Amino acid sequence: MASLSLTQIRGSNSVTEFTRLRLKTQRGRGKTGFLKVVGSQGQNQGEPDLSVTVNGLHMPNPFVIGSGPPGTNYTVMKRAFDEGWGAVIAKTVSLDAAKVINVTPRYARLRAGANGSAKGQIIGWENIELISDRPLETMLKEFKQLKEEYPDRILIASIMEEYNKAAWEELIDRVEQTGIDALEINFSCPHGMPERKMGAAVGQDCALLEEVCGWINAKATVPVWAKMTPNITDITQPARVSLKSGCEGVAAINTIMSVMGINLKTLRPEPCVEGYSTPGGYSSKAVHPIALGKVMNIAKMMKSEFDSEQYSLSGIGGVETGSDAAEFILVGANTVQVCTGVMMHGYGLVKKLCDELKDFMKMHNFSSIEDFRGASLEYFTTHTDLVRRQQEAIQQRKAIKKGLQSDKDWTGDGFVKETESMVSN
Repeated sequence: MASLSLTQIRGSNSVTEFTRLRLKTQRGRGKTGFLKVVGSQGQNQGEPDLSVTVNGLHMPNPFVIGSGPPGTNYTVMKRAFDEGWGAVIAKTVSLDAAKVINVTPRYARLRAGANGSAKGQIIGWENIELISDRPLETMLKEFKQLKEEYPDRILIASIMEEYNKAAWEELIDRVEQTGIDALEINFSCPHGMPERKMGAAVGQDCALLEEVCGWINAKATVPVWAKMTPNITDITQPARVSLKSGCEGVAAINTIMSVMGINLKTLRPEPCVEGYSTPGGYSSKAVHPIALGKVMNIAKMMKSEFDSEQYSLSGIGGVETGSDAAEFILVGANTVQVCTGVMMHGYGLVKKLCDELKDFMKMHNFSSIEDFRGASLEYFTTHTDLVRRQQEAIQQRKAIKKGLQSDKDWTGDGFVKETESMVSN
């Protein structure tokens, strides 16, 4: 069982919070009443405070390396910590890496500009890459080394297994022994091994998801985030099931199932492997609006059906600027993950993200992330309500411009003024 570190309770202002966390761990994850998601108190003067405390995990900023190539090994994860990322989620691991066989090429890109000009800006990115193909023992050693060297930084393991309770329990036990701070469960990889009930095959089946979440949360002693697939009609359904089944958080979205394109000279799809391809996961700037909508829907569900302050939401999808991140936070995200953005712009991107997010906060005089998290949620409504609001607004504007239509509209607040208003029509 992973021991509780001071990092995991930093931000708590009392022994009570630590005691609650201890009791929860000893109970075997009685999740109700778990640590409240708390933002930093902020600074009244000077620079805005970007630090966040989520599910008891303290991060210097809300920017998290998303699971994928940027978390492939010790070297790159160490670099992420050195550059200043708030947390790192390693590439997804499973018990038997020998089952994972990648191909090359495995990426395809969509560029802005005429006919996808090679000089155009990359706006879409497709990958057919699988989870980590490195031996689990190697990854575990590197997790342990990272936690020994960076005890105050947050390292999250992404895990995925077949539909097998014993396998999930063994994987969780072995990963937790390295000292990782939390688990992100990959219920969302859109390609690879669905025949083994892995990845999105679980996230798209709420009955299966509930059962597997039950296994995981009965075993795990660290916070658990369920990573959601967007390849589903209503993303709030698996998110709801995950939280009800004991997960402390939800991450959304993983990549969108896609076919990047067809080479019109060869008639072969991209990326092309020996003349053939397979649908893959779509990411980068082009998916940001879709991701924003999915995260908004999850956040509204969490706010209405759960004590949302006890749970966390991590927004993922097309983040390359501080403005992109601010949008996710405004619709309720506690943290923001970046994966493809790092692949394109490097690990130093976090400095730009932090600076731009601070600029946004200064513009609105926000001192902490919690000052504006979820602030835009109230402005989303139904189309029926939009019609009603617009009709009311039109009537109000007409009343101001033209005055009252007849004496039946009198309110009694100034008969002379109201009468003159009618005469002027």
